[in-house]
Amino acid sequence: MRLGARVLACALAAGPLCVGKAAGAEGWLSWRGPQQAGVSLEEGLPESWAVGGANHLWSYAVRGGGTPVAADGRLYVFGFYGKTEDVTEALLCVDAASGKKLWEHRFRDYLSDNVYTRYAIGAPAVDAETGNVYVLSSNGLLMGFSRDGERLWERSMMEEFGWLTFPNGRTGAPGIDGELVIAHGVTANWGTDGPARDRFYAFDKRTGELVWYSTPGEQPVDSSFATPVFADLGDHRVFYAGTGCGNVVCVNARTGQPVWRFRLSNGGVNSGVIPYGKDKLIAVHGKENLDESTSGRLVCLRIPTEYPKGDLPLVLGADAEVWRNTEHCAFSSSPVLKDDRIYTTVDTGSLLCADAKSGKTLWQIKLGPDQLHASPTWGDGKLYVPMRDGSLNILRPGESGAERLCRTELGVPCIGAPAIYAGKVFLVTDDGMHCFGSKEGRFKGDGKPAAPGAAAGEAVALQIVPAEFALAPGQSQSFTVWGVDAAGRRATKFDKADWEVWVPPTAKVKSRVDAKFEGDNRLVADAGARLSAGAFKAQVGGLAGTVRGRVVAGPVYSEDMESYALDQKNDAGEAVAFPPLPWLGARVKWWVLERDGSKVIANRLDDILFQRTMNFFGRPEMSGYVLEADVMTDGNRRTMSTVGLVNQRYLITLAGNWRVLEVSSNHERLKRSVPFKIEPNAWYRLKTHVETKGDGGGVVRAKAWPRSEAEPPGWTIEVAVPEVHRHGAPGVFAFSPQSLMRVYIDNLSLKPNRQ
Repeated sequence: MRLGARVLACALAAGPLCVGKAAGAEGWLSWRGPQQAGVSLEEGLPESWAVGGANHLWSYAVRGGGTPVAADGRLYVFGFYGKTEDVTEALLCVDAASGKKLWEHRFRDYLSDNVYTRYAIGAPAVDAETGNVYVLSSNGLLMGFSRDGERLWERSMMEEFGWLTFPNGRTGAPGIDGELVIAHGVTANWGTDGPARDRFYAFDKRTGELVWYSTPGEQPVDSSFATPVFADLGDHRVFYAGTGCGNVVCVNARTGQPVWRFRLSNGGVNSGVIPYGKDKLIAVHGKENLDESTSGRLVCLRIPTEYPKGDLPLVLGADAEVWRNTEHCAFSSSPVLKDDRIYTTVDTGSLLCADAKSGKTLWQIKLGPDQLHASPTWGDGKLYVPMRDGSLNILRPGESGAERLCRTELGVPCIGAPAIYAGKVFLVTDDGMHCFGSKEGRFKGDGKPAAPGAAAGEAVALQIVPAEFALAPGQSQSFTVWGVDAAGRRATKFDKADWEVWVPPTAKVKSRVDAKFEGDNRLVADAGARLSAGAFKAQVGGLAGTVRGRVVAGPVYSEDMESYALDQKNDAGEAVAFPPLPWLGARVKWWVLERDGSKVIANRLDDILFQRTMNFFGRPEMSGYVLEADVMTDGNRRTMSTVGLVNQRYLITLAGNWRVLEVSSNHERLKRSVPFKIEPNAWYRLKTHVETKGDGGGVVRAKAWPRSEAEPPGWTIEVAVPEVHRHGAPGVFAFSPQSLMRVYIDNLSLKPNRQ
């Protein structure tokens, strides 16, 4: 069986900074528009805004907290429907002039930490070359669609790379540059990428195959959903972005190599950054500052104008600051830069204008009680400024202040930025998508043709795609081997390479993948391949490159941990071993140790960040399986933890403190439980299965019983689901509040359902 992204595809200064000017598609293609700074070049835009008014063209009943994008007369909206259990996110395509729906794809949340209705806080992105559109859901499902709505491919970032979600539902927008779609988030993958870090993942925009992954910062203290801002740095293509570790980073867009970083804050930097001239970068944040007991700062950095040499990333010091302004405190509202003026909505609800050359605040105007996400947008000499309190303000900025042209009370929160396209202004609110402006408007860009890229030079290294793989027994993966030049441009495609097992010299575990290369650049895991992980090196002449991957669980898998030698000591002096390397994120969150005469896995309590963990060991397209295990929690009659299994995107747990057996997908969307008297330090057998039916519905089933007793004939809980998740990776789960009480899992069994 052929594997890779194609399986999921079948299944399921202005010049260098501008994007979206190729012949394939033109318009407001990304969340901050063609200038990447929230600026439109269009004229004749509306000066007033009132639902039902003269220039109100249409509204569409879809909710959201992000920004629509537009191309070729079409508007693409990342939104959601519903309020409680019926919440569903969607990518919606409508005619930009009339609001008529052309097509729509809906996708439901699964296994995320999202609460309330914090959904669709991001934006789609349109590829200028192909017109394809990409979106990243709130739980990390990255999808590509054609302009006519055909699903091209999808990647489950959570199940494939250990993508972490957060209660506020912030996922931002993918970035598109050249052949790549780039997603940004915190992941806890495997091996050296097992510790949670803020990372960027670049996928081939046509196939969805992973081209590179990058960890440019330090240990995160927060999430970040900043969208990459692309630019040229000599012959190199780079992007700039904020990260969850409080840095502003520069990354090579073609290869993922971290180029430089600057530590800006003690919290995540979520606002978009803006290049200013050839050697400066403007950034803002709303978290604690590093060098004083205040929060928030607007800064201008002097950045390299040539690609650095030597050891990278280069760490920029305090002398990189050109100026700072402590009056600007913005958590995720991104600034606008126009004609040497920076416009920012800050946490106190004011719009501030600062001089880009000196950083001095020139004026400010109070617009609301506070501000959280929404960013201003500039067009036709006006600023369109939504506020969280539900108002939309239209202002004409001047040298010493701003003339308020209109203030409209929309009555619902506005946390997304407006988009401008073809004489129209679009805004998504918590009750609908609204369009104001002119029916006859035409999109106006800068009129400059896309600059042709320089031809690739001599190849100096290999780039292997996909850069990371996961095979089940009996599957295979073919690789594309590119020779890339010193600037990361693809120079040559090699149909054959010499492959060998590669063990990094820094690897703590000298592991190998139980798979072999057969034929040209094709890796095969036979039907009896064991769970394993490792890396391979490819060589063509004097060129080399590496790729890493795993053999993961197939339809039949069992694990009792007895083969693991307890040859390590943890901080408590216990004899332990690391858990299976191919389990996503497990090696920093679980130990193998002895309990009740057997070797079992137990969650680690040495880091409160790991008090809750979910770890997958199979592929996301799996379905129709039975997953069961022995489970136990430490504790007493008052305090216990929660232990469980993940089956087909449903979490089935024994929740000790509540004495229930519970089925959930997202706790705010689906949660059902039945009483189950759980005793601490007692082993139970937990068995799970998800049945899918032809009408789109299904049933989630689970049973639990004392391990010492016979299996009961009936299910303890059965939950009918109108729209069931039809596939999903198997996994294990632990939640130890305040890292007080461990959970234990043993005798894990995965097999096809034969009932």
